[in-house]
Amino acid sequence: MPPLPKPFFVLAPMDDVTDSVFRRVVARCAPPDLFFTEFVNVDGLQSPGRPRLLKKLRFTDKEQPLIAQIWGNKPENYRAVAEQIADGSLADELGVPGLQFAGIDINMGCPEKNVVNNGSCSALINNPELALEIINATKAGAAGRLPVSVKTRLGFNEVDFSWHELLLQQDLAMLTVHGRTRKEMSKVPARWEDIAKVRELRDKLGVQTLIVGNGDVESREQGEALAKEYDLDGVMVGRGVFHDPYVFAKDSDWDNFSKQARMELFLDHIDLFAQTWQPGERATHTLNKFCKIYINNFDGAKELREDFMQADDVADLRQRVSDAL
Repeated sequence: MPPLPKPFFVLAPMDDVTDSVFRRVVARCAPPDLFFTEFVNVDGLQSPGRPRLLKKLRFTDKEQPLIAQIWGNKPENYRAVAEQIADGSLADELGVPGLQFAGIDINMGCPEKNVVNNGSCSALINNPELALEIINATKAGAAGRLPVSVKTRLGFNEVDFSWHELLLQQDLAMLTVHGRTRKEMSKVPARWEDIAKVRELRDKLGVQTLIVGNGDVESREQGEALAKEYDLDGVMVGRGVFHDPYVFAKDSDWDNFSKQARMELFLDHIDLFAQTWQPGERATHTLNKFCKIYINNFDGAKELREDFMQADDVADLRQRVSDAL
């Protein structure tokens, strides 16, 4: 990864949200210091389903620096995919030769039931032996060409700092900690005081791993305050970007944007989506998720959102937004 300020701000990986299109929208509004891709399954990438999954890693020179986030449960596939990312062959396959990812992140935090039942992501908190095999395989594939990092939670059913101690002993470039356990999902407030304890553990161990906090951050000002209070290296923002696409700006004025300005930004998003994805390559409903970002905070927003959500395809959605403008 390139040198980063302190605190640095990161756009979180979110499935069917932080694709190349939305990352470019955020970059135009107010870019973070570090982008993450959607999380991509290494086992699927090493299977006949590879072409279908590759789109999750598509990127441009406008989304830099960019970390590729991967998940799965087969160490040999982590090693193979990490090697393809690090040697540039995956970028060649994506049609962007000469561009490169800034690092590789292992998802050990996703709490979704089907993922956990697969033994992946946050399930690895309960399987430290496999977690270490995965980290070592990823580092072997990267072969020192790219930094390797991990994103995780405070624990599985309860807070477990022995898990973070184990991770901190693996010479990771960065450790992102979501301030809830897997059991808690997103049902309780993030506990930043426990994220701080991971940073204290890092300091006690004397390792160089950067510690990034994640959970409930909805403004840059709030993130800076949390980073200062708990002496963290960085702050990751996820759902906060749904409240404000300018969340990484020092002085966001999003609350004062007019109906027209909001809708014009949504139209730009739709046009970029149409330019990026071939028909059928990305479902139209993924665009509908963004209605709540742009179409709010003005009279009639609810009715417009309901209308836009009925669009059959991208062209229909574009026409509906244009007509409303």
